[in-house]
Amino acid sequence: MTKKRSSTTSFSANNICGGVGDAHFLKWTTADILGVPLHHPIPCFFAACLLFFMGVEYTLTMIPPMAAPFDLGFAATTTLHRLLAARPALNTLLAGLNTVFVAMQTAYILWTWLIEGRPRATISAMFMFTCRGILGYATQLPLPEGFLGSGADFPVGNVSFFLFYSGHVAASVIASLDMKRMQRWELAYAFDTLNVLQVIRLLSTRGHYTIDLAVGVGAGILFDYLAGQYVESKITQGKLCNGTTNGALCDSPK
Repeated sequence: MTKKRSSTTSFSANNICGGVGDAHFLKWTTADILGVPLHHPIPCFFAACLLFFMGVEYTLTMIPPMAAPFDLGFAATTTLHRLLAARPALNTLLAGLNTVFVAMQTAYILWTWLIEGRPRATISAMFMFTCRGILGYATQLPLPEGFLGSGADFPVGNVSFFLFYSGHVAASVIASLDMKRMQRWELAYAFDTLNVLQVIRLLSTRGHYTIDLAVGVGAGILFDYLAGQYVESKITQGKLCNGTTNGALCDSPK
Protein backbone atom coordinates (compact mmCIF):
# COMPACT_ATOMS: atom_id res chain seq x y z
CA MET A 1 0.00 0.00 0.00
CA THR A 2 2.86 2.37 0.86
CA LYS A 3 4.61 1.76 -2.45
CA LYS A 4 1.40 2.31 -4.41
CA ARG A 5 0.77 5.63 -2.69
CA SER A 6 4.36 6.75 -3.38
CA SER A 7 3.99 5.84 -7.05
CA THR A 8 0.78 7.83 -7.32
CA THR A 9 2.36 10.87 -5.67
CA SER A 10 5.33 10.73 -8.02
CA PHE A 11 3.06 10.41 -11.04
CA SER A 12 1.04 13.45 -9.96
CA ALA A 13 4.16 15.52 -9.37
CA ASN A 14 5.47 14.64 -12.82
CA ASN A 15 2.16 15.65 -14.35
CA ILE A 16 2.25 18.99 -12.54
CA CYS A 17 5.80 19.70 -13.67
CA GLY A 18 4.93 18.72 -17.21
CA GLY A 19 1.84 20.92 -17.11
CA VAL A 20 3.86 23.96 -16.02
CA GLY A 21 6.38 23.32 -18.74
CA ASP A 22 3.61 23.25 -21.34
CA ALA A 23 1.84 26.33 -19.91
CA HIS A 24 0.00 28.38 -22.46
CA PHE A 25 1.71 31.68 -21.64
CA LEU A 26 5.16 30.19 -22.37
CA LYS A 27 4.13 29.86 -26.01
CA TRP A 28 3.28 33.53 -26.42
CA THR A 29 5.34 35.53 -28.91
CA THR A 30 5.97 39.26 -28.88
CA ALA A 31 3.49 39.62 -31.73
CA ASP A 32 0.87 37.75 -29.67
CA ILE A 33 1.29 40.12 -26.73
CA LEU A 34 1.32 43.29 -28.81
CA GLY A 35 -1.71 42.10 -30.74
CA VAL A 36 -3.92 41.70 -27.68
CA PRO A 37 -4.96 45.39 -27.40
CA LEU A 38 -5.53 45.52 -31.16
CA HIS A 39 -7.69 42.41 -31.46
CA HIS A 40 -9.23 42.34 -27.96
CA PRO A 41 -9.82 45.98 -26.91
CA ILE A 42 -12.84 45.24 -24.71
CA PRO A 43 -11.07 42.76 -22.36
CA CYS A 44 -8.11 45.15 -22.24
CA PHE A 45 -10.43 47.99 -21.26
CA PHE A 46 -11.87 45.87 -18.44
CA ALA A 47 -8.36 44.94 -17.31
CA ALA A 48 -7.48 48.65 -17.11
CA CYS A 49 -10.70 49.29 -15.18
CA LEU A 50 -9.80 46.51 -12.77
CA LEU A 51 -6.46 48.15 -11.98
CA PHE A 52 -8.04 51.60 -11.74
CA PHE A 53 -10.79 50.57 -9.33
CA MET A 54 -8.35 48.54 -7.24
CA GLY A 55 -6.47 51.80 -6.74
CA VAL A 56 -9.70 53.65 -5.92
CA GLU A 57 -10.95 50.99 -3.52
CA TYR A 58 -7.73 50.62 -1.55
CA THR A 59 -7.19 54.37 -1.12
CA LEU A 60 -10.80 55.43 -0.52
CA THR A 61 -11.84 56.96 2.79
CA MET A 62 -14.60 54.75 4.19
CA ILE A 63 -17.95 56.31 5.06
CA PRO A 64 -18.32 56.48 8.88
CA PRO A 65 -21.05 54.26 10.41
CA MET A 66 -23.32 57.16 11.40
CA ALA A 67 -22.88 59.17 8.17
CA ALA A 68 -25.24 59.16 5.19
CA PRO A 69 -24.12 56.92 2.32
CA PHE A 70 -22.40 58.55 -0.63
CA ASP A 71 -24.35 58.04 -3.85
CA LEU A 72 -23.05 59.30 -7.17
CA GLY A 73 -26.55 59.26 -8.69
CA PHE A 74 -27.81 61.50 -5.89
CA ALA A 75 -24.95 63.92 -6.47
CA ALA A 76 -25.75 64.06 -10.20
CA THR A 77 -29.43 64.82 -9.58
CA THR A 78 -29.07 67.41 -6.81
CA THR A 79 -30.66 70.18 -8.90
CA LEU A 80 -33.65 68.02 -9.84
CA HIS A 81 -34.08 66.96 -6.20
CA ARG A 82 -34.23 70.58 -5.09
CA LEU A 83 -36.74 71.37 -7.86
CA LEU A 84 -39.08 68.53 -6.87
CA ALA A 85 -38.75 69.34 -3.18
CA ALA A 86 -39.80 72.92 -3.91
CA ARG A 87 -42.71 71.86 -6.12
CA PRO A 88 -44.73 69.04 -4.50
CA ALA A 89 -47.38 69.20 -7.23
CA LEU A 90 -44.78 68.43 -9.91
CA ASN A 91 -43.42 65.60 -7.79
CA THR A 92 -46.93 64.13 -7.48
CA LEU A 93 -47.52 64.47 -11.23
CA LEU A 94 -44.30 62.63 -12.08
CA ALA A 95 -45.08 59.96 -9.46
CA GLY A 96 -48.50 59.42 -11.05
CA LEU A 97 -46.96 59.12 -14.53
CA ASN A 98 -44.43 56.63 -13.19
CA THR A 99 -47.27 54.58 -11.69
CA VAL A 100 -48.93 54.55 -15.12
CA PHE A 101 -45.67 53.22 -16.58
CA VAL A 102 -45.60 50.46 -13.95
CA ALA A 103 -49.17 49.54 -14.94
CA MET A 104 -48.04 49.40 -18.58
CA GLN A 105 -45.23 47.01 -17.68
CA THR A 106 -47.57 44.78 -15.71
CA ALA A 107 -50.23 44.78 -18.41
CA TYR A 108 -47.75 43.87 -21.15
CA ILE A 109 -46.11 41.06 -19.16
CA LEU A 110 -49.48 39.50 -18.33
CA TRP A 111 -50.71 40.03 -21.91
CA THR A 112 -47.84 37.98 -23.32
CA TRP A 113 -49.00 34.97 -21.31
CA LEU A 114 -52.78 35.31 -21.02
CA ILE A 115 -53.47 36.58 -24.55
CA GLU A 116 -50.47 35.54 -26.67
CA GLY A 117 -49.69 32.29 -24.88
CA ARG A 118 -46.02 33.06 -24.21
CA PRO A 119 -45.27 32.59 -20.49
CA ARG A 120 -41.57 33.52 -20.52
CA ALA A 121 -41.94 37.17 -19.47
CA THR A 122 -44.45 36.31 -16.73
CA ILE A 123 -42.24 33.54 -15.34
CA SER A 124 -39.26 35.90 -15.50
CA ALA A 125 -41.14 38.54 -13.48
CA MET A 126 -42.12 35.98 -10.83
CA PHE A 127 -38.50 34.77 -10.58
CA MET A 128 -37.30 38.35 -10.33
CA PHE A 129 -39.75 39.55 -7.66
CA THR A 130 -39.18 36.42 -5.57
CA CYS A 131 -35.43 37.03 -5.52
CA ARG A 132 -36.00 40.74 -4.86
CA GLY A 133 -38.15 39.88 -1.84
CA ILE A 134 -35.49 37.56 -0.42
CA LEU A 135 -32.62 40.02 -0.90
CA GLY A 136 -34.68 43.05 0.11
CA TYR A 137 -35.59 41.43 3.42
CA ALA A 138 -32.11 39.98 3.99
CA THR A 139 -30.48 43.43 3.86
CA GLN A 140 -32.91 46.23 4.70
CA LEU A 141 -31.25 49.46 3.62
CA PRO A 142 -32.11 52.77 5.32
CA LEU A 143 -34.45 55.14 3.51
CA PRO A 144 -32.27 57.68 1.67
CA GLU A 145 -31.96 61.09 3.26
CA GLY A 146 -34.20 63.59 1.49
CA PHE A 147 -36.67 61.00 0.19
CA LEU A 148 -39.61 62.69 -1.58
CA GLY A 149 -42.61 60.42 -1.26
CA SER A 150 -45.98 60.81 -2.95
CA GLY A 151 -49.39 59.26 -2.51
CA ALA A 152 -49.52 58.81 -6.30
CA ASP A 153 -46.38 56.69 -6.38
CA PHE A 154 -46.30 52.90 -6.58
CA PRO A 155 -46.61 51.28 -4.09
CA VAL A 156 -49.56 53.65 -3.71
CA GLY A 157 -49.90 55.48 -0.41
CA ASN A 158 -46.26 55.74 0.72
CA VAL A 159 -46.26 52.22 2.15
CA SER A 160 -42.99 50.51 3.04
CA PHE A 161 -40.95 48.95 0.24
CA PHE A 162 -37.68 47.15 -0.38
CA LEU A 163 -34.91 49.36 -1.74
CA PHE A 164 -32.67 46.62 -3.12
CA TYR A 165 -33.21 46.11 -5.93
CA SER A 166 -35.57 48.17 -8.12
CA GLY A 167 -38.52 46.10 -9.30
CA HIS A 168 -39.65 49.10 -11.40
CA VAL A 169 -36.49 48.96 -13.49
CA ALA A 170 -36.20 45.16 -13.65
CA ALA A 171 -39.79 44.66 -14.83
CA SER A 172 -39.32 47.30 -17.52
CA VAL A 173 -36.21 45.49 -18.77
CA ILE A 174 -38.10 42.18 -18.85
CA ALA A 175 -40.90 43.72 -20.89
CA SER A 176 -38.46 45.43 -23.25
CA LEU A 177 -36.49 42.24 -23.88
CA ASP A 178 -39.69 40.41 -24.78
CA MET A 179 -40.66 43.20 -27.16
CA LYS A 180 -37.29 42.94 -28.89
CA ARG A 181 -37.67 39.15 -29.25
CA MET A 182 -40.98 39.79 -30.97
CA GLN A 183 -39.40 42.59 -33.07
CA ARG A 184 -41.68 45.22 -31.59
CA TRP A 185 -38.83 47.67 -31.90
CA GLU A 186 -40.71 50.95 -31.53
CA LEU A 187 -42.48 49.76 -28.39
CA ALA A 188 -39.23 48.39 -26.96
CA TYR A 189 -37.36 51.65 -27.57
CA ALA A 190 -40.24 53.58 -26.01
CA PHE A 191 -40.03 51.39 -22.90
CA ASP A 192 -36.25 51.82 -22.75
CA THR A 193 -36.63 55.60 -22.96
CA LEU A 194 -39.31 55.63 -20.26
CA ASN A 195 -37.10 53.40 -18.12
CA VAL A 196 -34.23 55.90 -18.35
CA LEU A 197 -36.60 58.70 -17.34
CA GLN A 198 -37.85 56.49 -14.51
CA VAL A 199 -34.27 56.00 -13.28
CA ILE A 200 -33.66 59.76 -13.31
CA ARG A 201 -36.88 60.37 -11.38
CA LEU A 202 -36.13 57.69 -8.78
CA LEU A 203 -32.69 59.16 -8.19
CA SER A 204 -34.06 62.70 -8.04
CA THR A 205 -36.70 61.75 -5.44
CA ARG A 206 -34.20 59.57 -3.56
CA GLY A 207 -36.58 56.64 -4.08
CA HIS A 208 -33.69 54.27 -4.79
CA TYR A 209 -29.93 54.23 -4.45
CA THR A 210 -27.92 54.02 -7.67
CA ILE A 211 -26.94 50.44 -6.90
CA ASP A 212 -30.62 49.43 -6.64
CA LEU A 213 -31.26 50.70 -10.16
CA ALA A 214 -28.10 49.26 -11.72
CA VAL A 215 -28.76 45.83 -10.24
CA GLY A 216 -32.38 46.14 -11.37
CA VAL A 217 -31.16 46.27 -14.98
CA GLY A 218 -28.96 43.22 -14.43
CA ALA A 219 -31.75 41.36 -12.65
CA GLY A 220 -34.12 41.93 -15.55
CA ILE A 221 -31.58 40.49 -18.00
CA LEU A 222 -30.63 37.57 -15.72
CA PHE A 223 -34.15 36.42 -14.89
CA ASP A 224 -35.30 36.78 -18.50
CA TYR A 225 -32.47 34.41 -19.45
CA LEU A 226 -33.28 31.97 -16.65
CA ALA A 227 -36.97 31.99 -17.55
CA GLY A 228 -36.01 31.28 -21.15
CA GLN A 229 -33.94 28.29 -20.06
CA TYR A 230 -36.85 27.04 -17.94
CA VAL A 231 -39.38 27.38 -20.75
CA GLU A 232 -37.10 25.64 -23.26
CA SER A 233 -36.46 22.77 -20.85
CA LYS A 234 -40.19 22.27 -20.27
CA ILE A 235 -40.97 22.42 -23.98
CA THR A 236 -38.30 19.77 -24.56
CA GLN A 237 -39.87 17.59 -21.87
CA GLY A 238 -43.34 18.13 -23.34
CA LYS A 239 -44.59 19.72 -20.11
CA LEU A 240 -45.20 23.22 -21.41
CA CYS A 241 -47.30 24.47 -24.30
CA ASN A 242 -45.14 25.84 -27.08
CA GLY A 243 -47.12 29.05 -27.35
CA THR A 244 -48.69 28.40 -30.73
CA THR A 245 -52.17 27.55 -29.48
CA ASN A 246 -52.65 28.81 -25.94
CA GLY A 247 -50.77 30.12 -22.94
CA ALA A 248 -51.61 27.46 -20.37
CA LEU A 249 -48.86 25.67 -18.50
CA CYS A 250 -49.70 22.16 -19.61
CA ASP A 251 -49.21 18.80 -17.99
CA SER A 252 -47.09 16.29 -19.85
CA PRO A 253 -49.13 14.37 -22.43
CA LYS A 254 -50.48 11.03 -21.30
